[in-house]
This record gives sequence, C-alpha cells and structure tokens, in this order.
Amino acid sequence: MEWSAYTALELGTAIKEGALSPAQAVQAGLDAAGRHTHLNSFITLAGTRALERAQQLRPGGAGAESPLYGVPMGVKDNICTKGIKTTCASMILGDFAPPYDAAAVERLNQAGAVCLGKLNMDEFAMGSTTETSYYGPVRNPWDPGRVPGGSSGGAAAAVAAGEIWYAIGSDTGGSIRQPAAFCGVTGMKPTYGAVSRYGLIAYASSLDQVGPIARSAADCAAVLDVIAGRDRRDSTSLEYAGPLLPRLTGEVRGMRIGLPGQCFGDGLNKEVRAAVLAAAEILKSRGARVEEFSMPMLDYGVPAYYIIACAEASSNLARFDGVKYGWRAEGCQDLTELYTKTRTQGFGPEVKRRILLGTFVLSAGYYDAYYKKALQAKALIKSAFDLAFQTYDLLLTPVTPTTAPKLGETLSDPLQMYLSDVYTVPVNLAGLPGLSMPCGFDSRGLPIGAQLIGPLLGDLPVLNAAHAFQLETDYHRRMPKGGDAL
Repeated sequence: MEWSAYTALELGTAIKEGALSPAQAVQAGLDAAGRHTHLNSFITLAGTRALERAQQLRPGGAGAESPLYGVPMGVKDNICTKGIKTTCASMILGDFAPPYDAAAVERLNQAGAVCLGKLNMDEFAMGSTTETSYYGPVRNPWDPGRVPGGSSGGAAAAVAAGEIWYAIGSDTGGSIRQPAAFCGVTGMKPTYGAVSRYGLIAYASSLDQVGPIARSAADCAAVLDVIAGRDRRDSTSLEYAGPLLPRLTGEVRGMRIGLPGQCFGDGLNKEVRAAVLAAAEILKSRGARVEEFSMPMLDYGVPAYYIIACAEASSNLARFDGVKYGWRAEGCQDLTELYTKTRTQGFGPEVKRRILLGTFVLSAGYYDAYYKKALQAKALIKSAFDLAFQTYDLLLTPVTPTTAPKLGETLSDPLQMYLSDVYTVPVNLAGLPGLSMPCGFDSRGLPIGAQLIGPLLGDLPVLNAAHAFQLETDYHRRMPKGGDAL
C-alpha cells in the first residue's frame, strides 16, 4: 500500500517504527502535491520549511509521544501561521504573514506536526464550493470538473488526493463537513468552544469552530486530542474532557439514533437518501436503535444562519481597511476614499454581498424585523435539539442534498449555494458537535457523506459511532482513481 493511502495514525505508527522518516513522509506529500497541481488545493506550499522542520524531529524528542508525531498536515488559510502567508484567499490580505501562530497550530507544533502549507478556501470562508477564492477554484479529486465543497475545499481535496494526511479547517455553517462529504473524507466540527479560536480569522464569531479533516474518525479523534482544550486567549474555550482516541471502542449497542424526517424530504437526491439510510442500517446491525422522528424547527436553519452570519461578518470584516496590514488601494485623497477603494477592490463579490446583507439586517429600521427574529429562531432551534436529545443519543442526517455539483453551477446562483447548507447550519446555530463520514458513492462515482450530530459536549459518542461505521465499511479508505493516478 502506498504511503498516500495510509490514515494519519497508520503513517504515525510507520514513522515510530522506523519504516520511514518524517522527512521521507514530507517528501511523499510534496511529490503528491506536485502531481496534483491542477487541483489547486494549496495557496502557499511551504516545502523547504516543512523539510527543515521534519529533519529536526528525532525519536524521543518533544512531542514524540503523540501518535501523529512527524505526520505531514495542512492548515486552512484563515488560521494564522507564524511567518507563513495567511490570506483568507482574499486579495485584501495581500502578503500578510502573521507574527504568531493560532492556538491550534501551536499545539500541533508541540506534538511534532509538520505543516506542508496553507490550503485554499472560499474567500474569508464565505462560500460552499471554494470557487470564491482570489487564487482560483479548487477542483474535486474524484472529478476535476466538479467542486470540492467549501469553504475548506482545499483541505478536503488535499487529504482525499493523498497530498497530506490530515488538515485543520474551520466550520461556520458546514465548512468542514460539506467538503469532507464531497471529497469522500471524514470531517469533524467539534462542540463550540472545544477548540480555541485564537488565531482563527473571524467570519462569524458565535458560529466559527476549528476542527479536523482526515481519512477516518480515529484520525479526527487523534487531532482533537492535540488541539482541544481551554485557552486563556479565547474566553469561549472549554476545559477538555479527553483523551478521545483511547476511548473509541466502536461499541454502539443500545445507542438510540434519531433520523429527523425534515432531512429526508423531497429536496434530497434519491441516491444520497439511499446511502444515508444504508449507513443507518449498518449502525443498526451493530446494535443501535434507529427511528425516524419530526423536528420542524430545522426548516428555519438556513434563513436564521445567513442573517446571523452576515451580521457578524459585517462587523468582523470592518478591521480590513488598508491601514494596519494587507493590501491598500493607491491614489486616495482622504481616509474615507482609502477605506472605500480598498474594500471595493480588495473584497470579492460574495464577501461584499454578505457584508452588505449583514449591514442591512443590523440597520436601525430592520434590526427587529430580521436580526432579532433570527436570534429568536436560533434559540428555538437549540431548544429543538435539546428536546431531541432527551430521546436520542445521536442524530443521523445527510450532509448535503446532492453530491458535488459542476464548477460554476452554483456560483451563478447564490441562493442555490446557500441552500446546500440546509443540513449543516443548524448544528452551528446550536453549538453542537457534528461529523461527516463517507457512506457511499452515487452512480457517477462521486462520494456521499452522512452526518452524525451529538448533544453539547457529545464529541466522543459522535466519533465512536463514526468509528463503528468505519469498522464495518471501507468508504473512508477509497481514493480517487487510485490516489496518485489523477
């Protein structure tokens, strides 16, 4: 088996046993990235730096007890990396190289991680296809004519193609889970606060969460064991009830799993529905109890999410003004002109659309009609989840209504793009853990993802149920056209 087909944990074991060195693993990743440049998964490939870092790692060194020691990985380009360009896939950040690492990056470095580079994404994480990037769209490794999902599309594509063995991304409304589904890998949005947001460039602060993308649920658990936990620099971060990896037993006997009927209605592709229901049957065969129930409040997820997310974005992105850092428009006569020209020229169309929407719903005449009502809907959605988890241990839904669309198909219709998040955004509104796992393929050979949702702080049962499913199936091990033969 080629190294590219290994899970992150398997590669970590091979490094510990001396089957290959961290430097050889890095070179294997760089070779794969070189073969797959057409995917455009990286914005910045830090090959020389990665090799130097790998050569410094020694058996028994600091962090060597981590099962991921020496394993090459990537970082989404909205997560700060000291001395490596962090652009948010936007022109407005130009050549900005942060003077510090994000909290998650710090912890990974301490555990012996080797970062191959910064991964392409939708500009400022605003999109569901990774087509809004200033650096060009990412292509899906399973079909380069299709999108990889977004906004962490570069991360999912790079893991699927064997360029890296895991990545950290961000999830505001499905930005880890949706590309993981489209690219046939596993992606986890942890409980809100489980991972510090320090160093994550904010889109919507009450919804953003850092999480892993990897081949398997076990890999995701291993990454979370490193990056999760309280951080004094993020007041919303939580104490960590780990470790997760040693507690993955795959035992789901007696677990109650609910299927929200609203997630299996007319808008769902038939092949996606069949694959997700088949995943439910596999969990059932391992002893879980599965039943359908009604959760009407889910229908309000998309409108509530886009009002809240855009409102927070209009506030968070005000810091990008051409004064302190990043790109600056030339030939301006005063401060107002500098702000206006820099933002007009520096932001892409989708970012400007969401800033304008957010500013509108926060304006004096419309605050009560839109933003206040969206916050009320958010509270009701959270209450609906709380009620569901009085009966069920986990919920199982599709990740997306369809498999990956063709490039350009949804970019021209923003409403269609927003609706693709219908099954993922309620999880962010409620601050819950959610995971996407590969559960099959459609008739065109495109991956299908199933979503497991847990109660607040229920990250372990979510990962354990996904692990149970992956003990029974090999969807997470399949690679596009043999991985390297793209």
